[in-house]
Amino acid sequence: MDGTYSQNDLSHVVEADKAHVWHHLVQHKAFDSKDPNIIIEGKGMRVWNQAGKEHLDAVSGGVWTVNVGYGRERIAKAVYDQLMRVNYFAGAAGSVPGALFAEKLIEKMPGLTRVYYTNSGSEANEKAFKMIRQIAHKRYGGKKHKILYRDRDYHGTTIACLSAGGQDERNAQYGPFTPGFVRVPHCLEYRKHEQEGAPAENYGEWAADQIEQVILAEGPDTIGGLCLEPVTAGGGVIPAPEGYWQKVQEICRKYDILLHIDEVVCGVGRTGTWFGYQHYGIEPDFVTMAKGVASGYAAIACCVTSERVFDMFKDDADDPMNYFRDISTFGGCTAGPAAAIENMAIIEDEGLLANTTAMGDYMTDQLNALADRHAVIGDVRGKGLFLGAELVADRTSKEPVPEAQVQAVVGDCMGQGVIIGATNRSVPGRNNTLCFSPALIATKDDIDQIVSAVDGALGRVFG
Repeated sequence: MDGTYSQNDLSHVVEADKAHVWHHLVQHKAFDSKDPNIIIEGKGMRVWNQAGKEHLDAVSGGVWTVNVGYGRERIAKAVYDQLMRVNYFAGAAGSVPGALFAEKLIEKMPGLTRVYYTNSGSEANEKAFKMIRQIAHKRYGGKKHKILYRDRDYHGTTIACLSAGGQDERNAQYGPFTPGFVRVPHCLEYRKHEQEGAPAENYGEWAADQIEQVILAEGPDTIGGLCLEPVTAGGGVIPAPEGYWQKVQEICRKYDILLHIDEVVCGVGRTGTWFGYQHYGIEPDFVTMAKGVASGYAAIACCVTSERVFDMFKDDADDPMNYFRDISTFGGCTAGPAAAIENMAIIEDEGLLANTTAMGDYMTDQLNALADRHAVIGDVRGKGLFLGAELVADRTSKEPVPEAQVQAVVGDCMGQGVIIGATNRSVPGRNNTLCFSPALIATKDDIDQIVSAVDGALGRVFG
């Protein structure tokens, strides 16, 4: 695999793309004078574009998805075999891979029991929101319907998910939004100086206490759910500080609030455990997941719940409204769970959770060493192979560097054949974090290449 196609094929593909494809997250004016980047092939952690140029992918498909790397024949064969048996039936009926993957998934999630299949992370989160709302009507006369979400967190692209989105630039120009969603403060200790009243010590507990203050202000009898990422992703790669999660769990139990953990990015190995929340000993009522579930080999997402939640939708069989009256059309596709079974088996067979922990520690050390050489790196943070490096103009004031310079670093790395990410159109004035999420198969040599590219780029952009 070297990415080489014939010139005639390349010419046709490029022209068809420029004429007809609306790319994601891209300003297309640039394509008036240059060609879009088209990924032709992938193998392991490397991809090739239409020019045959090799790139080391340090962001797993651009958005934290290809956890087990490219070119996995066993996944492709499993999908093919399943599609030849039966490709689809609506989720009102079951399927063989749907049942078997649900069983394997629940084995990794003690305390949770039920899997609702959907086609995207946004849709999985919508399902949790709808379940919380339906429970509010069934049990609380509709009053306990509000859903809390956190500043800087992101939960998807639909209007309801944007209503629960803590990234103001990503939300801009898409309102008005769905009522009943209420923001709570972020837990980024590096920027606690921007939060009034934040203490020098025990910041994690203080940050969780701010959630309780919002609950009391809104009225505990109006709050049905709290939706949080285990590690905030596009808002700056933010792991919660010590003391935070235990207090969050206590608050939810105190006020009878359902805890919804959005694992769309962190799930299925990214942080070194099967799910990010499992680092912290918490017991969620909902866990949603998507990207790494099948490493992008097929579309699949899941909303997983406890039996307690599930039982609320079958406690009165005589009531024709007393079940979850919902459907996800492509949640009935069989390719997703077929791919997910093999994806999970690869992670187990190759010891990729342990590799993620070991390589995550190594990459953290290498990025911290990079910070010793480049004062522009103000903070290195993350979990497993999900890491960020926040760039600042001054380490004392923590003033963010201009976004144009952050993007210049990304562009320089791309020119070197290494694809990295950065917070982009997320938090106004705070899109200054470089993002790294190499596949779980990453080696020290891969990480050295990534860090070396960043080292060179920082030197050229910032001197």
